[in-house]
Amino acid sequence: MKKISFLLYLLMGFINTSCIEIIDDLMINDNGSGIIKYTINLSSCKVKVNSILALDSLHGKKVPKIPEIKQKITAFKMHLSAQKGISNVLIDENYTDFIFKFSCNFSSVQELQTALQLSLAKITEDKSIAESEAKWIEWDGSVLTRSIPSITSEKVKQIDKKDEELLKQGSYTSITRFERRIEKFDNEKSKLSKSLTALMLKVDTYSLKENEKLLENRIFLAKIKN
Repeated sequence: MKKISFLLYLLMGFINTSCIEIIDDLMINDNGSGIIKYTINLSSCKVKVNSILALDSLHGKKVPKIPEIKQKITAFKMHLSAQKGISNVLIDENYTDFIFKFSCNFSSVQELQTALQLSLAKITEDKSIAESEAKWIEWDGSVLTRSIPSITSEKVKQIDKKDEELLKQGSYTSITRFERRIEKFDNEKSKLSKSLTALMLKVDTYSLKENEKLLENRIFLAKIKN
């Protein structure tokens, strides 16, 4: 079953470009609510993106046109905004530099995942997404477990072999923020902020293609003081 990467799924016609920059930024409050921000930046290869958009198909798949992409993103925003536990859904679309930013508030991690699944399943007409029990984030109040959505790694793996060297120019950055201090974490490549309340993981897309587990992490927080 597929885990979900909302904007990346909607923009899949662009993912064959190898100079993509992805940033996911997650804030978890002590009560389990939070904010998620997700950015896809294709500005460094916008010439290539425009050349792809001029095609009818690429590698046997239809290339979505800008009006179609806009329509899908609008539908996604509408459906997500109507889901339980979701508020302040914002999507910024820049079709000049091809930079796309998504953010929303959520009441709980589970409601976030459910809302994303239902919304994406609706606009793609893929019931298996809504029925999936796969999780890319889990939170028990003290420990957060993160992985990247499998659709992300799947799209990276589809990049043509001739562009593999260019993959090293692309990157995926995962940021996790908290209200309290981080005590320890499993992924040794994580960088802890000076405030001890945020972690960052960054890998190039070539490495991610070779090993999709590079961004997996378990983060342990200090106990809440009474």
